[in-house]
Amino acid sequence: MSSSDYELIIVGGGPAGLTAGLYAARARIRAVLLETGAVGGQVLLSEWIDNYPGFPEGISGFELIDRMAAQAKRFGLETRTVAVTAIDLSGSTKKVSLEDGQVLTAQTLILAAGARPNPLGVPGEREMIGKGVSFCATCDGPFYRGLEVAVIGGVDTAVQEAVHLTKFASKVTIIHRRETLRATRILQEQAFANERVHFLWNTTVIAIEGKTGVEGLLLRNTVGQESRLTVQGVFVLIGTIPNNEMLSADQIALDNGFVVTDAEMRTSVPGVMAVGDLRSKGVRQVVTAAGDGAVAALSVEHYLSFLA
Repeated sequence: MSSSDYELIIVGGGPAGLTAGLYAARARIRAVLLETGAVGGQVLLSEWIDNYPGFPEGISGFELIDRMAAQAKRFGLETRTVAVTAIDLSGSTKKVSLEDGQVLTAQTLILAAGARPNPLGVPGEREMIGKGVSFCATCDGPFYRGLEVAVIGGVDTAVQEAVHLTKFASKVTIIHRRETLRATRILQEQAFANERVHFLWNTTVIAIEGKTGVEGLLLRNTVGQESRLTVQGVFVLIGTIPNNEMLSADQIALDNGFVVTDAEMRTSVPGVMAVGDLRSKGVRQVVTAAGDGAVAALSVEHYLSFLA
């Protein structure tokens, strides 16, 4: 095995990265987890999580991550708070450049930098995250039982999530800036056939209003007319942006910016795995991210066994 600082570097400290770190530490793999800020990723934006196994009463996003981090630390996982500026995958030894100028090396790498929802960028949005503004209907839909909500967007995810929300909300209004949806025809048919789904065409949100929680939306249509819509929740579903700035398509296979993997989390580069929201996949949930992390760490352990 060639000389390097670590056997494994994990880039990203969300549920996927922390789970990978836990498994790696328990396997006595010489590993380090790198995270720009506080570990947790997008989960820290979730005020309450009701669908993570083992917590029948639910748990806050902060507490869940705190427990994950404490468990990984108990097995000796090294964690560093530092930003990654570049990754070199060209050789058998992977090189990770840090903002402080240091370069770390390792035989293997787990990419767990995650993704971020594409925001509207309107007044009130940032302030109301976790207080009525959500980026995941599957995660937060049950909190809006019997309430009126809005879904922003017209692609497959937005329409599919709007239909899902009708299981809980009394009324779901899809707000779309065009006069036709971009979702596939079958999803459109399902939405049009659902009596709880309503539509506002040629309309954009210019502000999200409320004091302690979302109370309504300020809207503007394509002819400049403004109006207000009373809702208790708004789901912004206008796309997801992978945190792939340190990668390039000439180094690793990407799918619309997301890293392509097989079922074992292996990428197109030997010794490099990708997990969680950064991975090209259809479902992005905390529990699936944790599963990705476990599988990736086991794949790393298997890969290292052949280098010994």
